[in-house]
Amino acid sequence: MSAAHDRVPLAERVERLLATDGPLSVVAAGDPVLRQAAEPFDGQLEPALLARFVDALRVTMHAAPGVGLAAPQVGVPLRIAVIEDPAPVPEEVRLARGREPLPFRVLVNPSYEPVGAARAAFFEGCLSVPGWQAVVARPTRVRLTGWDEAGRAVDEVFSGWPARIVQHETDHLDGVLYVDRAELRSLSANRTVAERWAQPTPEAAARELGFELPR
Repeated sequence: MSAAHDRVPLAERVERLLATDGPLSVVAAGDPVLRQAAEPFDGQLEPALLARFVDALRVTMHAAPGVGLAAPQVGVPLRIAVIEDPAPVPEEVRLARGREPLPFRVLVNPSYEPVGAARAAFFEGCLSVPGWQAVVARPTRVRLTGWDEAGRAVDEVFSGWPARIVQHETDHLDGVLYVDRAELRSLSANRTVAERWAQPTPEAAARELGFELPR
């Protein structure tokens, strides 16, 4: 992004993004907006514009498809993200990963902290790092605090895969990509993951690629 673009008020920049119908363009790794702490939301978008922006994030997330999308991923440095996961996975995957359906949620100014010491490692991908996945160890339970799009306080504990989604999207708002937390020896192209590492857990990948999983 150019310095001139950064000087345009956020509301005006969002209006420009929403000027065309359909999904928004997802920013790819290497863009500075993904490496900066996003600005806390404090009314920079009036309610009608915020609602339109949230709807555009949801449309873009569905179209990708993905289970979460943060505002910086479409070039808007605000602490806003959307999450949703219908969890259309086999039962053995659901059990191994704790992947339960997660209804659509809007996270405004979210932050999280681990609940307990348990950690689990699974392959993750990211819409801003297309074509690749890597194993990331994360806390299995987190406490999320923040607000929703209507300004209602959120204070909730997430477990399993929903906890992973919450962490991944909140990290985006702090300028952190999943590759920063990943076991880099596990880095695999999407095709390789589908062909070799589609098991419910990454134990085979750890054994054959030579990295440790949390105990």
